[in-house]
Amino acid sequence: MEIADTLVTIEFVFIAIVLLVILLFIGYLLIFDRQQKQHSILRNYPALGRIRYFFEKIGPEMRQYWFNSDTEGKPFSRDDYEHIVKSAKYKRDVVGFGSKRDFDEEGFFVRNSMFPKLTEELKMDQETMVNTKKYILLKDPLFTDRKEKWEIDNALANLLHDDDAVVIGPKTKYPFVVKSLIGMSAMSYGALGKNAITALSKGLALSKGTWMNTGEGGLSPYHLEGGVDIIMQIGPGLFGIRDKDGGVDWDELKRKSEIPQVKAFELKLAQGAKTRGGHIDAEKVNPEIAAIRKVEPYKSVDSPNRFKQLDDIASMFDFIEKIREHTGKPVGMKIVIGSPDSAEELAKYMKESGKGPDFITVDGGEGGTGASYQELIDSVGLPIKSALPILHLTLKKYGVRDRVKIIASGKLFTPDRIAIALSMGADLVNIARGFMITVGCIQTLKCHSNACPVGVATTDPDLQKALVIDEKKYRVVNYLLTLRQGLFRIAAAAGLESPVHFEPKHICYKDDKGVVVSLENILKEMEQQIS
Repeated sequence: MEIADTLVTIEFVFIAIVLLVILLFIGYLLIFDRQQKQHSILRNYPALGRIRYFFEKIGPEMRQYWFNSDTEGKPFSRDDYEHIVKSAKYKRDVVGFGSKRDFDEEGFFVRNSMFPKLTEELKMDQETMVNTKKYILLKDPLFTDRKEKWEIDNALANLLHDDDAVVIGPKTKYPFVVKSLIGMSAMSYGALGKNAITALSKGLALSKGTWMNTGEGGLSPYHLEGGVDIIMQIGPGLFGIRDKDGGVDWDELKRKSEIPQVKAFELKLAQGAKTRGGHIDAEKVNPEIAAIRKVEPYKSVDSPNRFKQLDDIASMFDFIEKIREHTGKPVGMKIVIGSPDSAEELAKYMKESGKGPDFITVDGGEGGTGASYQELIDSVGLPIKSALPILHLTLKKYGVRDRVKIIASGKLFTPDRIAIALSMGADLVNIARGFMITVGCIQTLKCHSNACPVGVATTDPDLQKALVIDEKKYRVVNYLLTLRQGLFRIAAAAGLESPVHFEPKHICYKDDKGVVVSLENILKEMEQQIS
């Protein structure tokens, strides 16, 4: 009995101490908040003010998981996000009951054929297989853990037929041949951590026939880890190929070009979410990243918003020619279209000089970034559905369209979006954030802070532990395979034997009144503006 009384007394004293500490802490906050001069609401209403700031802090998470509908979240809605995750995790892209799309709103639609192609009529690579792993959902109860099984899956790669393979730089010494219409957009090591880049490299390599773009941060060993084909991007900062004075180290460029995986180079003039140079905060610039980029460690890195060596189309084309001659590899450029006049000078000089890039990556304003400014993200640069046709039609106007491949990017993360982009003039498509989601991104929007909680957009070694490479690499594979399969499926619905045959006549546009216009007619109107 005495022991029981003692325990009760100890428990009572402990609770009393805890309550006293809480009361003292609240009292301290009341006194401190009334004395501080920074926050007006805390001076008058300390307790309510603290509660207000607490709810304000958790507001984004509450909206994402509780209050936003499945289709209204930004940059990606819950439906968009879950579609990518389920394709990557379960290798399934089937939905039930019906569409959540608002069919009263205006938008583009793929024209279905009365006589679609049968599966056996599709023209595709029927031999190349991919060894991957996927989850099988066994049980998904409300209060206990989800039960899943991880199993091996030997799947068709869903690559293009050899006859339809896309050749970039056919007249170069080392043309780049791809059998996938979809690749990974520019993402630098530094903006993403080594685990993320490695998982992407290995996953893309396993899926076969595709490529990854290094981003302007230079070629890292993690990009090369999986053995995937590489497009090495060269930004205005010349990271990875710069000499000690900040100019081009041509010997280093030659060394990079001799790496078998490096298939092409891309000059970055601009990016959809930031028509400016890149930026990486000091805490992300560890010694390894500094060595790869050839900069000083633990100092913020800003690349200029244009190449210092280039100030017009002529000098840029000369630079492209020099890189091509020096490396023997195809050379392209990444641009953002700002108006119907933007591509005019480019196409005109291509015709007059006979020079020009082997490919042009056009990035829409809706594209993503690790870090940029609100005014640039929201208001500078046209979205892809305007920018892509402008570039395509302008190149056609000057008779140089057949000399260059167009790679489109800007939230093209589903087969229907890709099909529409191909119909608007794209030869290939780049995806960035879709692949980020496959390796664990949960849209915390902290890419610029080095505090990504899932280890994707961070170089913090502790945070990167969250990303398990040997699990996430298969999600990359599965997502890409379902995209390719979906692209062939939607091509078949349109009566096409391969998605390479998408043209404007296969797409129509419905306005909010129900009036339908062919994409062909829309492009004719745009063509008149350009001419």
